[in-house]
Amino acid sequence: YYRHSLRLLREAVRAWADESPPINFVLQLGDSIDGQNVRRGEAESALQQVLAVLGELSVPVHHAWGNHELYNFSRSRLVHTGLYSRPAGGSDGPADAECHAYHCSLAPRLRLVVLDTYDASTLGTDPGSPRYQESLRVLREKNPNDDLNNPAGLEEPYFVAFNGGFSQAQLDWFDEVLKISDENQEKVIVMGHVPIHPCASDGVCLAWNHEAALAVIHAHRCVVCVLAGHLHDGAYCRDSHGVHHLTLEGVIETPPESNAFGTIYVYEDKMVLKGSGRIPDRVMHF
Repeated sequence: YYRHSLRLLREAVRAWADESPPINFVLQLGDSIDGQNVRRGEAESALQQVLAVLGELSVPVHHAWGNHELYNFSRSRLVHTGLYSRPAGGSDGPADAECHAYHCSLAPRLRLVVLDTYDASTLGTDPGSPRYQESLRVLREKNPNDDLNNPAGLEEPYFVAFNGGFSQAQLDWFDEVLKISDENQEKVIVMGHVPIHPCASDGVCLAWNHEAALAVIHAHRCVVCVLAGHLHDGAYCRDSHGVHHLTLEGVIETPPESNAFGTIYVYEDKMVLKGSGRIPDRVMHF
């Protein structure tokens, strides 16, 4: 339902603008524009249309980078677009300024961690770079298919090019952030484009080294929820450590008379999602 997506976004923005009490921020979970735009020479104009609608809100928008952003733009270009929501100066993220991971305080004792689920990826990266070469090596090792987007016959079907993974540097940084949040008795919401729990996925749309990311989360007590996109039909599970993994349904698969957005209300002991259209209501207790 490509033709209706921008209208559905406008409806979401209008609904958020009318919220009472007012919303504090918006989380955009990736694939804000489609990969077809780059073939038509419309990547920049398509992105500006989306950002203009989101810009009607007077609150921060935190962006995850998805595969479709990386079909349209290189990493080096994305850091100069409105999709680069990492704080100025980069002090709140890993040393690699092109890694779109960061953290920030949303409210007292509530922290957001944005993960870059394509930190290890062949997408949006110079084929001569170490990032590309190492990512291609991992992909080729795990996926012998001619088409690297084809999961057929794979023992680990998530090793496809439209997924990605985490560098060790990002995982180490993530671990340090969660240590501090533990010490400060904070609750942490994690967001990224690609799901990191198999039960919040279809088995294919899953980060390459999702187990490593989960191990970091499970080594701490502060994470309460992981929000993801990528899987257009959405999914949900509560894992063995009590962490909620919520993969949100995509606007692209949403009929024009419906929608796919929600508002989350955060309380001391729970998060309450009030969904619109395809997004169901949900209560997630801590």
